[in-house]
Amino acid sequence: MSAAGSSNPEYVVARVRARRGSLYGDEEYRKLTRMGPAEIARFMEESSYGAEINALGSRHGGVDLIEYALNRNLAQQFEGILDWSEGSLYDLIARYLRKFDAWNVKTVIRGAYTDADQSAIEVDLIRAGEFDDRRVRRLLEADSIDAVVEVLEDTIYGDPLREAYAEYEETDVLVPLENAVDRAFYERLLSGLGNDEPTRQYEAFLKAEVDFRNATNALRLARSGADIDPAAYFIEGGELFSRGSLARLARNLDELVEYIADSQYADELGPALRELEEADSLIAFEHATDRALLAYGDRLGTVHPVSITPIISYILAKEREVENIRAIARGKEAGLSADEIESELVIT
Repeated sequence: MSAAGSSNPEYVVARVRARRGSLYGDEEYRKLTRMGPAEIARFMEESSYGAEINALGSRHGGVDLIEYALNRNLAQQFEGILDWSEGSLYDLIARYLRKFDAWNVKTVIRGAYTDADQSAIEVDLIRAGEFDDRRVRRLLEADSIDAVVEVLEDTIYGDPLREAYAEYEETDVLVPLENAVDRAFYERLLSGLGNDEPTRQYEAFLKAEVDFRNATNALRLARSGADIDPAAYFIEGGELFSRGSLARLARNLDELVEYIADSQYADELGPALRELEEADSLIAFEHATDRALLAYGDRLGTVHPVSITPIISYILAKEREVENIRAIARGKEAGLSADEIESELVIT
């Protein structure tokens, strides 16, 4: 893999399209909701997860086996894409995959906050970003949030986390730290993009991702009634909200819903907003934003078939597959019914 030389989207897109065909469909998810953990593992063994299930089966069982196999497969899939990529394409994909570094940082911080066992934290890590094994091991061995921040001092998260740590010490809540991680990731992701039409469309997709994240955070705050400054949740880079508008709208659910319904995302999120008004949960809305991003990525991949957009579309779809299977396994472990589990899935 190399960030130097010419870009090679034609080759990478062809390889990714071949992998897209092996992803699970809605009917397969529904079958899985009616299986126990051992049956799910056997089902996975007969699909693209076979190598991981076989390699890990002697050390893990049940839901742990499924979790480890999912995370290892996801990392290997994305490492393969980077191995195929060259030039500016490699750089753009690597930037996007750093979302898993951000996920891992937040997971370790939450683990340190709750004094979770190292093994309990490790099972939730997704090693598909830029951090090498040595960095991940040091994060897992950090015995406090301050120690986590120290491990990250030479990364893009170092300065933002150090600045947020003072607020964390005052409030004893993780919001400042988690938002510092998200802001650092999106700031780097959106900086210095190219100016050709496919890249502009990709930038629009990234801005939509930020907008949906801000919308979900704002709706969660508006429904909670908690006395928290909404501006503390704001992520720069989108187009739907400013810091001030988010802070104002998050204090009134009706105004916030109306604002989103009148925005450029009305078609994508309108049905979910109507459901939100009638329901007691944000799950439907959060699933709608996930489906909207998947559909947005698929649409861009069709409009610009030889660019980064079909690759990002696959990354999102693969990530969604892993999250759906994980939700099914955890739901079965918790004793949920098939219908209850299916309501937690992002399916069409």
